[in-house]
Amino acid sequence: MCLNLEKFVNFYERNSQDYRLFSMSLRDNVALALPADDHRVELLLRQVGMGPRLDSLPKRIHTHVSKLFEEDGFEPSGGEGQKIALARALYREAPIVVLDEPAAALDPRAEYELYRQFAALVAGKTAVYISHRMSSARFCDRVAVFAKGRLTELDTHDALMARGGEYAQLFALQAQYYG
Repeated sequence: MCLNLEKFVNFYERNSQDYRLFSMSLRDNVALALPADDHRVELLLRQVGMGPRLDSLPKRIHTHVSKLFEEDGFEPSGGEGQKIALARALYREAPIVVLDEPAAALDPRAEYELYRQFAALVAGKTAVYISHRMSSARFCDRVAVFAKGRLTELDTHDALMARGGEYAQLFALQAQYYG
């Protein structure tokens, strides 16, 4: 596959990383325009960490997101919204999944669980994981570092750390706050 890096970077600079949830059932928010498979929707929601919340909902996956049209609907937190959006992305069964800051609204435990299960969530797919959190790169097979719209480094986390370049410097800058 040939990727025009400049077009790819420009696309992401123009497009927001926001997702939208709709005032319809949780199931329909995940399946969106595809035929809904209740079992698969629930399985994906559990895999992305929505299990406890799902169990608390009055109609489980048939509960409406938002109370706009349904009194017994629910208003997801920012982290829950991100999990629903992640389940939606995985439901599509696309061979390539692009995740732009998928842990930004997650609490530390949920973020840890996402990283821990990431390989299983994207098994058999090419996953592009975009993040400013350097620690999230540790679970990736390869790390690509971009500066001023150009690819400046590409290798494993360990190799980039050993090299001591820009990635290692940025990682060390962030890591100092966790010391």
